[in-house]
Amino acid sequence: MSNEKSAEFRPKQRPTGPAGPMHGGMGMGEKAKDFKGSFRKLFVYIGRYKIAIFIVMLLAACSTVFSVIGPKIMGMATTTLSEGLMNKISGTGGIDFARIAKILLFTLALYLTSSLLSFFQGWVMTGITQKVCYRMRKEISEKINRMPMKYFESRTYGETLSVITNDVDTLGMGLNQSVTMIITSIATLIGILIMMLSISPLMTVIALVILPVSALLVSAVVKFSQKHFKTQQEYLGHINGQVEETFGGHLVIKAFNKEEETIQKFNETNQVLYESAWKSQFLSGMMQPIMIFVGNLGYAGVAISGGMLAIKGAIGIGDIQAFIQYVKNFTQPIQQIAQVINQVQSMTAASERVFEFLNEEEEIQIADHPVSLEGLAGTVSFEHVSFGYKKDQMIIHDFSAEAAPGQKIAIVGPTGAGKTTMVKLLMRFYDVNQGHIRIDGHDIRDFNRRELRDAFGMVLQDTWLFKGSIMENIRYGKLDATDEEVIAAAKAAHAHHFIQTLPDGYNMELNEDASNVSQGQKQLLTIARAILADNKILILDEATSSVDTRTEVRIQKAMDNLMRGRTSFIIAHRLSTIRDADLILVMKDGDIIEQGSHKELMQKQGFYAELYNSQFETQSLAV
Repeated sequence: MSNEKSAEFRPKQRPTGPAGPMHGGMGMGEKAKDFKGSFRKLFVYIGRYKIAIFIVMLLAACSTVFSVIGPKIMGMATTTLSEGLMNKISGTGGIDFARIAKILLFTLALYLTSSLLSFFQGWVMTGITQKVCYRMRKEISEKINRMPMKYFESRTYGETLSVITNDVDTLGMGLNQSVTMIITSIATLIGILIMMLSISPLMTVIALVILPVSALLVSAVVKFSQKHFKTQQEYLGHINGQVEETFGGHLVIKAFNKEEETIQKFNETNQVLYESAWKSQFLSGMMQPIMIFVGNLGYAGVAISGGMLAIKGAIGIGDIQAFIQYVKNFTQPIQQIAQVINQVQSMTAASERVFEFLNEEEEIQIADHPVSLEGLAGTVSFEHVSFGYKKDQMIIHDFSAEAAPGQKIAIVGPTGAGKTTMVKLLMRFYDVNQGHIRIDGHDIRDFNRRELRDAFGMVLQDTWLFKGSIMENIRYGKLDATDEEVIAAAKAAHAHHFIQTLPDGYNMELNEDASNVSQGQKQLLTIARAILADNKILILDEATSSVDTRTEVRIQKAMDNLMRGRTSFIIAHRLSTIRDADLILVMKDGDIIEQGSHKELMQKQGFYAELYNSQFETQSLAV
């Protein structure tokens, strides 16, 4: 982001990173701002897979039906066995093992069928989920390329990355688990209730009494634990931010002897995190023992009432066994539904952020009647340009200038004068509020945005290199360039010599932040990339700021060759590097206050002369 922007343009950073028990950095039970609207959008988004989802629901329901019937059939085997034992004791018969075997085989077939159907529904649902996530990430990736620069300059990298990674992952996991779990849990709950009533309505009433008791106890625990979970999530974000800042700035921390203060601040945050995590985990860990205790009370009531009914001959022994199994399984779908509700909230909140991102304002990529850049000469003119990042805070007031093809235009001025902003306007990272910027007489808004940027080569003060070989990083300027062309560009940028001294030379792998080469070497590589690109218009924003004076002179010669026959805009603080510029524009507070050649401006003894002389005075004092 340029120096011209006010600090208030940046919103406060949202903590990112791991966030506890929920997937994808979600807080526990995080809710969407517009749950119904976001859920409706998600439902419409996955509408193209409705047939597959219907198949998943059908398979899940059928799988549950076969699973629920199992205990009742198994109980018939137990009843047959108990009746056979009683007959054997009384001498009236024996155990019918053939019937028991048939019942067991039938039960096995039921469970195998249920497992097979469950496998297929899981396989289909996983495919749907991955297709949704793939499609969503693809749309986000394409969206990023269409979004204006102001979006990324007004938000942290973590926010955008969180949408692409955490939110899409949370949505995928929630979608994969919640659809099948909701169908399975509801079908299981209804099926178990029907089977329990078919065995004994009295025992069913006794078993159901435990539900409100469990619900009251669990809700009480959740009420106390929720605030601790919230604190845990908040301070987990704080501690991640502290660790990231400390790791990134450890040299500065050591240089200013701030180790003790940093450790103290970390310990204070860590202590709050420890206490909240301990309390939240302890309280949430109480839920299982409470459920087990109340469940055991229910088992006892069912066993006593079932025994009394069996003595009276109202039900068989196998029915008691089946009923106890149903009671044991009855609370599981209730817990799953509660879990799914929480997961659906997180999933919907994640989808809301994804859809908000996808609905963000886009740059207009295609002009109504686009002008071709073929045969571009390189004439650039600024006509009474006014611009501000905010409409009530104008940075460029009335900027007018013209560059003929092949001219070298230098833009100088103090920090905050609007130099980098002019470059952003020229490449249409932002559009002017008033006035026109023209290339070869055509307003830049009449060009397709991507084609317009293809006409520019750029070397910035902040270098950007990606993880890959040096050869690949230079070739980024022209992807179809041969190795010989890459090496020629490196030689022109005076980078060839130092590259040869590195391990593996041009095949040396740069790490993620390219910290295994010096800042000056990074700059040389980006200059080589610009030379390879061979664009008609060049923009050099403090391109030699990170190299030593001797290397700067050598690069300047290479740049002179590169800029010959090309319109070039040079933003420079070292005024000694732009003395041979065809035109120097002196900016102050968003306006051009002086313009002319170096000799003409020095003769005027104005603001430029003051800047130039002050630099040499500073250098003399430094010596």
